[in-house]
Amino acid sequence: MADLSVRIGGLTLANPVMPASGTFADGLAPIVPFDRLGAMVTKTITAELRGGNPTPRVAEVEGGMLNSIGIPSKGSDHFIEKMLPFYTRFRPPLVVSISAPTAASFADLAEQVDHPGVDAIEANISCPNIEEDGKAFAMNVRSTETVVRRLRRATKLPLWVKLTPNTSDIAAIARAAESAGADALVVANTILAMSIDVETFRPRLGNIMGGLSGSAVKPIVVRMTYQCARAVNIPVIGCGGISTAHDAVEYLLAGATAVQVGTATFLRPKAMVDVIDGLAAYCDRKGIARVADLTGAMVDTNMIVDELEVVP
Repeated sequence: MADLSVRIGGLTLANPVMPASGTFADGLAPIVPFDRLGAMVTKTITAELRGGNPTPRVAEVEGGMLNSIGIPSKGSDHFIEKMLPFYTRFRPPLVVSISAPTAASFADLAEQVDHPGVDAIEANISCPNIEEDGKAFAMNVRSTETVVRRLRRATKLPLWVKLTPNTSDIAAIARAAESAGADALVVANTILAMSIDVETFRPRLGNIMGGLSGSAVKPIVVRMTYQCARAVNIPVIGCGGISTAHDAVEYLLAGATAVQVGTATFLRPKAMVDVIDGLAAYCDRKGIARVADLTGAMVDTNMIVDELEVVP
């Protein structure tokens, strides 16, 4: 039986599979055996109460899903008082996803959730930065460095930084996050997209645009994972279109240390468990003793990769 354990930012995970933030909650407990997961990643929380975006918030599209949920939240106090005791009943490390509109408020929230029972913080810096005209923090190097440095000073917990794919040079953003103190990177959040109902002429989301997730984004995010893993020395967690063990292996080969499963859970609540079991079976079939040996094992000898050129 293969060793499925991996290490990320000072934490040892029993296996490399965990939920993507926003796709996991306490309501899954009767269906999904939480103790089998590598880690638990909470729905993103904010300091304040948030109602979220106007409806409709979700639309199915070919190869995936559009969403514009808007991070509804009952606030950090509610999470610490009501939800944290629930999650601490389970064995896997608890990673709390946080979002805030400024670097200072990000740091304040990180300090607040640096609480017994929390094992790591995932900073969703894909959210709008009101100090940069609403552009996501992770869209440029300067704002990435600023927010991650503030976060690093605010907490001693392992700090995972979730990047946006909506940037022209994700490797540069990855390096900026690493230099500012990130312990791991999550690559990546959803891709900005939209869909229009041709019968009503109206956008299919109440917020007009939203994030595309699901199998359609996987080749794009696998490429970004590969670029980030080559650019930094900290672990990269791949996230985007993973629904099977083969999807997870592809990310690992590209350089990811672990993976997050999101949209697939909506279709198959036990998708994460299927991926874990599938990874074990894959390693046994291939004679691989440790799943960690798959990380970065893609064979790219004699291939031109610096400018994404394709060798005939």
